[in-house]
Amino acid sequence: MPGPTRGDDVTLLAYVLVGEAENVSGRRAVGRYRTYEAMAAGGMATVHYGRMLGPLGFARTVAIKRLHREYARDPEFVAMFIEEARLAARIHHPNVVQTLDVVSSDGEIALIMEYVPAVSLAQLLLAAQSRGERLPSAVAASILVGVLQGLHAAHEATDEGGNPLDIVHRDVSPQNVLVGADGCARVLDFGIAKATGRATQVTREGQVKGKFAYMAPEQVTNVGVTRQSDVFAASIVLWEALTGTRLFTGDSEPAVLARVLSAPIAPPSKVAPEVGAELDAVVLRGLSRDLSARYATGRDMAREIEARTPLASASQVGEWVEHLAGDDLASRAARVAQIENESRADRVSTESVRTPPVPTPAGATRPAAREPHRQSRYRMAALFAVAVVSAAAIGARVLSGRNPTSHVAEPRVPPVTPVPAAPNRASAGATVAERAPSPPEPPGALLRPSPSAASVRTTRAAEVKPAPVRPVLAPAGAQTACDPPYYADSKGHLIYKPECFQ
Repeated sequence: MPGPTRGDDVTLLAYVLVGEAENVSGRRAVGRYRTYEAMAAGGMATVHYGRMLGPLGFARTVAIKRLHREYARDPEFVAMFIEEARLAARIHHPNVVQTLDVVSSDGEIALIMEYVPAVSLAQLLLAAQSRGERLPSAVAASILVGVLQGLHAAHEATDEGGNPLDIVHRDVSPQNVLVGADGCARVLDFGIAKATGRATQVTREGQVKGKFAYMAPEQVTNVGVTRQSDVFAASIVLWEALTGTRLFTGDSEPAVLARVLSAPIAPPSKVAPEVGAELDAVVLRGLSRDLSARYATGRDMAREIEARTPLASASQVGEWVEHLAGDDLASRAARVAQIENESRADRVSTESVRTPPVPTPAGATRPAAREPHRQSRYRMAALFAVAVVSAAAIGARVLSGRNPTSHVAEPRVPPVTPVPAAPNRASAGATVAERAPSPPEPPGALLRPSPSAASVRTTRAAEVKPAPVRPVLAPAGAQTACDPPYYADSKGHLIYKPECFQ
């Protein structure tokens, strides 16, 4: 079956070969990002596995596109590279690879993109050709619908003020379409895109940009590039995905350009009979050299494909991706897992060096960085305890100075146990009230002198109501229970034991 060879497109191989160009080992740092080995290479830049390292242990796997050093010295290429970041960051769509950041470090510039576990459509077509297979028309049509939707999102992108940017990709090709096991097609590499009103005009007058075999006629003649130019290029990609062969070929670049301008274009079904006539009509209209006959927008063409031919589901597309490139996807997934483990181990190692472990009473170890927090909790608990004790002491002083007729109940006097009168008493009929244990007042009472013996004498209990008896300190050395140093009366008020505060 005729088809592309290794000599047809050197750039194709540059994107497909993994890990050969500019292999950066040792996890080189670019700003807050860490770069690993290359996973793809292009004419202007190399794409590496990367890891974004953020605060508080946050990390994310990314793709880092590093501008080749010979181009990094050229102000024009640097401006174009930065413009790619500015433009691509304004495009938000599931069918476009998201641009996250752009950094400059040590004389080089890198574009940070989301990492997509996918392979290029160019790689899928080569793998199918090597097996003597073609993509099913439903799978090819589904992939191109996603591509057209992503291109339309780019064409409709606006700046911060809502003004249209008029972005044109100008390099739509199988190399710039990624297809993942999730069945989603994504457009990438707006590196040579052109938008009106940009600050730096990086395309020299008359200079042709893009891959010659995927250019629209108006792009070749440099008469004006519009969104319809991207529709033409996407139609070339669809033709090749359906047939498994190249549309415009030649022995030299001028020969390829001549075919783009004037060679007759056969319907896909002439090469792949399984392609229906309905899909033939859509492809040929997208490849019309007459702008008035070509689809005006990528969305228009996508809707026409959806209306005229069955589309494969995302899971069906994903199955074909795994069928053709499953080993490569598994290898990349294993490498990403290894990078993430290395990044996690490095972070733990760095934290252990920065915060050496300190022993705790239980013999375990805690990072020293946490020790101040624990000490702070201890200090707060101690201050809280001091505040509680101080408040209790102040409250006791206030209570001790109140009138006995206040709303605070008098401490209940325990029953008095009579004892034999002393021999030197003057009257045998008199009784002596033995000093009995009574409920203590709060600690504030300790500051007043102890009551005299006369203050506790009473007459017979049946004749005279006993007067309130002030609490008296327990004799020195007496054994008292001070745990807790208070008790509660019948109404639930706490009564402190003075002997516990000596």
